[in-house]
Amino acid sequence: MSASPSPAPRPAITGKARLAGVMGWPVGHSRSPRLHGYWLAEHGIDGAYVPLPVRPENFERALRALPVLGFRGANVTLPHKEAALALADRASPEAQRIGAANTLVIDDRGHIEARNTDGYGFIENLKEGAPAWRAQAGPAVVIGAGGASRALLVALADAGATEIRLLNRTASRAEALAASVGGPIRVLGWRERAKALEGAGLLVNATTQGMAGQPPLDLALDLLPPEAVVNDIVYVPLETPLLATARRRGNPVVDGLGMLLHQARPGFAAWFGVEPRVTPALRDYVLRQP
Repeated sequence: MSASPSPAPRPAITGKARLAGVMGWPVGHSRSPRLHGYWLAEHGIDGAYVPLPVRPENFERALRALPVLGFRGANVTLPHKEAALALADRASPEAQRIGAANTLVIDDRGHIEARNTDGYGFIENLKEGAPAWRAQAGPAVVIGAGGASRALLVALADAGATEIRLLNRTASRAEALAASVGGPIRVLGWRERAKALEGAGLLVNATTQGMAGQPPLDLALDLLPPEAVVNDIVYVPLETPLLATARRRGNPVVDGLGMLLHQARPGFAAWFGVEPRVTPALRDYVLRQP
């Protein structure tokens, strides 16, 4: 089998190049430069997307420097997402509801707008990976009450989910998250996690359990309906133990890579003026990151 094609060579970068990047600490593991670099080359854009390793104590100064340096925006990853929202000149409704930003867009006057596209990427990934899934088809079960969960809960509620069952090892964190987000969220105890799957239309693992180097998610799928979609936001490995188990029993499964790819689309369009596509070739290219 031949290797997936790489994108076309990039055009030479000029003094008019559009600039964007990803701010985080650390940031060397990020696949975003590879992802956006693919799109830049694919569309022949005079631009660059660079890693911006910024320590927490330097984040405000780095953020304020972006317009001065001519950046059109940036992605924001851990541990800066909440600080980015607080420091921006304005914020989108989604970012305000989620309480964090993953995308910054800078206008011609140098004003910084904080956005959050994680929920968008999550829903688009489900649509692509499980086209038959509908938010109204049955209760959604979300495992985990960390920062990622908040975006998923908001997105599911906005998509029309009538019941969201939220489970977390520490029940108080789940209860606080549910109270903060609002909507059709019902918190269940960790001991009820297997029973919570009964009648569900969607199961989402929003924890790090199953990630490379982490133990698998401790969850029996016996009561999960065979038509329920199973999604894991982890993408290293691409098929987690949860997804492998679900696939063996016949459930539709959706890996976490698509969420990463789709959440990047709105930012790229805002910075570089082109609506990019998520394709099999792009997936393969991002996965082959050294």
